[in-house]
Amino acid sequence: MTQAKDTTSATLTRRGLLSAVSAMSVLSLSQWPERAFAAELDVDAFFALSQELVGQSDLSKDLATKMLSAFSASDRADRVSALAAGESDDELANSIVASWYTGESPDPDDLEVLTYTDALIWQAMDYTKPMAYCGGAMGYWADPPVA
Repeated sequence: MTQAKDTTSATLTRRGLLSAVSAMSVLSLSQWPERAFAAELDVDAFFALSQELVGQSDLSKDLATKMLSAFSASDRADRVSALAAGESDDELANSIVASWYTGESPDPDDLEVLTYTDALIWQAMDYTKPMAYCGGAMGYWADPPVA
């Protein structure tokens, strides 16, 4: 038995080239909305989102700047932008609130503490204060707290 050889060659036609280039451009645009959100994310938008999620208006803008940098470093800037734009992401919203309350960086690879004494946990636990933080003049603890 003899086998027939395939004599067709793989040549690129103009139509094939144009189809390939068109497909590549469409694929590159498929992530466009997500990238557009990331380009628009700024500290003010993150600050407003944080105020809404935490339910407080007296947050630190300096801390918001550090926190946004940490979220960006952990490749979650696009998700934060989408959340600020109104999309639902409970896991990320909880992570933002947890960062405000603990003062810890939301980046799991970063061991930096963003704030200690200004973490919201101390407002929630108003019966105590941050460890090693002076609560008043010498002997202040001898008097009962004001009710």
